Amino acid sequence: MRSLSRSRPSFYGTTWLLACLALVVTSLTGCATKPPASDPDALADYEQTNDPLEPTNRVFYAVNNGIDTVILRPAALAYRAVVPSPMREGVHNMLTNMGTPVQLANDMMEGKPRRAGDTVMRFAINTTVGVLGIFDVAKKWGYPDHDADFGMTLAMWGVPEGPFLFLPVLGPTDPRDAAGFGVDIVMDPFTWVGGSHDTGLTVFKWTRFSLNAIDARERVLDSVDQIKKTALDPYATFRSLYRQHRHAQIEKLRNDDPATVPVWFPQPANASAK
Repeated sequence: MRSLSRSRPSFYGTTWLLACLALVVTSLTGCATKPPASDPDALADYEQTNDPLEPTNRVFYAVNNGIDTVILRPAALAYRAVVPSPMREGVHNMLTNMGTPVQLANDMMEGKPRRAGDTVMRFAINTTVGVLGIFDVAKKWGYPDHDADFGMTLAMWGVPEGPFLFLPVLGPTDPRDAAGFGVDIVMDPFTWVGGSHDTGLTVFKWTRFSLNAIDARERVLDSVDQIKKTALDPYATFRSLYRQHRHAQIEKLRNDDPATVPVWFPQPANASAK
């Protein structure tokens, strides 16, 4: 058996290592000064913001903004201009379908069997009837997609989110979600298949990564442009929106315990039919 240590690390693995390095760097660099207790309003605002590394985070935001301006946004604009909307939706659906193993693992670890069953049904339907996931037939048949990642799993396990972070490449996050991102990479089967000599799989991995990045950026083109154009402080706006969105995802997960029996589960006998 070939040693894993001899395999070339995937881009996702490299990105996670950079994120971990950034976490160490941010712990050693500038922090926002905590207001004194004599200024209760400023202190309350500081604690609510929960961004003690704001000076360093803003530096990373500027770096990310530069990368986005030069590379990601132009690529997303070109993608939107060249690829028709139905084809872009098909690409997004296919990428989502390939992420099913990670989604299913998190559904189970979150203690959500109904969600796990829906994930299995979505994968079975979309991979077959939906032609390898290009068409989201499962959604039309009553199995909509849902969010599931290890950051959300950690939240269900009671792990606190920690302070806000703005990391290179990853963007807005927090220690819990940054760690969850790394675990999701490890759980992804595509992380482990192939190696430095498997040219076809290497090309596939890079293609998948590139399409994921461009697809994600294209889907938020208009909203991000609007924020950068109108917000007095885009960094603070992105920080607030990230937290609101993340909290909403986790709250929806906590409350997702439907009482009805799903169609894929054995149905109870109908006593009235006797």
